[in-house]
Amino acid sequence: MMKFLLSLLFMVPLSFMKKSFWFNQCIYMGLIFLFLAEASLGSLYCNVSYFMGVDLLSYIMILLSFWICSLMVMASEGIFKSNYFTSLYLVTLLLLLISLFCTFASMNLFVFYLFFEFSLIPTLVLIVGWGYQPERIQAGVYLLFYTLVASLPMMVGIFYYYSLFGSLDFFFFFNSVEFFMFYLCMSVVFLVKMPMYFVHLWLPKAHVEAPVSGSMILAGVMLKLGGYGLMRLIQTMIPLAVKVNLVFVVIGLVGGFFVSLICLRQGDVKSLIAYSSVAHMGLVLGGIMTLNYWGLSGSLVMMVAHGLCSSGLFCLANISYERLGSRSLYLNKGLINLMPSMSLWWFLLSSSNMAAPPSLNLLGEIMLMNSLVSWSFFCMIFLSLISFFSAAYSLFLYAYSQHGKLFGSLYSFSMGGAREYLLMFLHWFPLNIMILKGEFLVLWN
Repeated sequence: MMKFLLSLLFMVPLSFMKKSFWFNQCIYMGLIFLFLAEASLGSLYCNVSYFMGVDLLSYIMILLSFWICSLMVMASEGIFKSNYFTSLYLVTLLLLLISLFCTFASMNLFVFYLFFEFSLIPTLVLIVGWGYQPERIQAGVYLLFYTLVASLPMMVGIFYYYSLFGSLDFFFFFNSVEFFMFYLCMSVVFLVKMPMYFVHLWLPKAHVEAPVSGSMILAGVMLKLGGYGLMRLIQTMIPLAVKVNLVFVVIGLVGGFFVSLICLRQGDVKSLIAYSSVAHMGLVLGGIMTLNYWGLSGSLVMMVAHGLCSSGLFCLANISYERLGSRSLYLNKGLINLMPSMSLWWFLLSSSNMAAPPSLNLLGEIMLMNSLVSWSFFCMIFLSLISFFSAAYSLFLYAYSQHGKLFGSLYSFSMGGAREYLLMFLHWFPLNIMILKGEFLVLWN
């Protein structure tokens, strides 16, 4: 694992070289293929070096981080053309990727916590430095304070666990703590990060103000930190979690339903996609909190599927924004007349977002439904409502933006370059091809 970390560290000087923007992206892609060669399929840690190692869960998450970060460079041609602090931008992306890599590869809880918190800084720099409007400062403050207020109790919880058992290595997490405050301290930071309904307000604000790369990494990987952390730490709290988890399953499902209704009333494309993330992560939260095998595997599948699908939708929103100068659904109308080829990608990613076959979202939703209905039959009510309304707002997004009369007067536009179509393909193809190898994602236990 150290070889990948050193590869990323040695890319820092490369970021400051002139004309190295696309070369950076080529190296990211090269690292993806090298990492694929290190495939780890077991539930035990492999490729252990220093404080790092990977089991299937962390392997999938690191692969997703590499993939999304390489696509972030590809999506940011606007920054490359405007030459607005391009080198600093590349270094920020690199720092973000290093922090995510160390977070997911860490085998020690304190090191995990350290990099988990550090990943917040490059995200904040992305939003405040390359965001679109003055409100980005407020969005940055929301992001910072929601996360930091929730994360201090976790540090206290980590010290408490260490004082009891003398080890913070994930491999030795055999001991459970039956203490409600410990459960709350360790869980709340991940619930904010996912985000759970009630603590989700930072997410739409951050997404709306972030540049396209900021939205991609937030939707693609940062939200997955919450699910990943819960999966890792829930084993230290199982006796208490069995009694308390009911509350979080209910909040996840009822919140997912309410957020789906909110989606139908959004006038901003990015805001709609951001709220749909909250609905999907509500299902993931419910799946993890059932504590069964279906739920954990389904949550992993759903997180990967949502990371690719949501990131692709944000790219599409940005492609429209670059041409029309607005994210409003009332102005982004009749795009099928403007960019008929791009309309196909809107359809493909919107259909994946509503869990249409053969997308990975479908596999994730089926597994989560199995998990939640076996846990309690009453979950079926809200699961059916969430499924219906996710289809409703996905169709609403597609129909409202693609059909209708083209608004305003456009003097010039591009139907989309090869870069944009390749970007869409690289989101959609893995999302729909991985269902053929679904067992690869559910061997973890």
